Amino acid sequence: MILDVLYVVGLTALAGACIPLGGLLARIEKIGPNWLEQEFRHFLIAFGGGILLGAVAVVLVPQGQSSMGGSLWAIPTIVAGGLLFFLVERMLGLRRRESPQLMGLMLDFVPEATALGGLAVANPGMAPLLAVLIALQNLPEGFNAYRELCALPGYTSKKTLAFMAVLVTAGPIAGLLGYFFLSEQPVLLGAMMLAASGGILYLIFQDIAPQSRLDRHWGPPLGAVVGFCLALFSHELVTTV
Repeated sequence: MILDVLYVVGLTALAGACIPLGGLLARIEKIGPNWLEQEFRHFLIAFGGGILLGAVAVVLVPQGQSSMGGSLWAIPTIVAGGLLFFLVERMLGLRRRESPQLMGLMLDFVPEATALGGLAVANPGMAPLLAVLIALQNLPEGFNAYRELCALPGYTSKKTLAFMAVLVTAGPIAGLLGYFFLSEQPVLLGAMMLAASGGILYLIFQDIAPQSRLDRHWGPPLGAVVGFCLALFSHELVTTV
């Protein structure tokens, strides 16, 4: 059991480490004339949105439906998730503070880390590949979240990276929750994943997709396509094991 706990903690911590790693990459101020601030940043916003959409389509919804036994209650659960995070966004004023990428990151990371903890019991062979998928999602999301946080009053580069490093601990906590409690409660785990899917879909179309657009630029739309395909490819790797 101790080895299993260390296994879950290790996988979720490594996946979460890509959050501050993305922040470190975002510290590079200039790659080309106005490139990082415009085309490249918008590409990564769309890329992160594509991965989030892919995670919903190929991981969270299928796994959530399966955990709920294919029940039609999956549909109102997704709708309820969207309404829930609409209310959360309004209460916290996240639109005004312009940090939807951070909220999307945590919405994605926490339920998938929880599912990872449950998979360590139900299907140990799938767990490492799911951890890779989570890490690939966290890297561009960490990049975008760093840029958002640094734009807020009172957030220096060091303070932002320290805060993002603290966020890594959410992975092991969620993973251990899934390992100890939710692995025996598949319906509850499935409902949580489906509600998170609804919240992610709301964020993508309310905040992330509008931020990614640039007039007369093709990079951001392609970033969304590449992000979605990366999530699909990662899922294919998982399902062929």
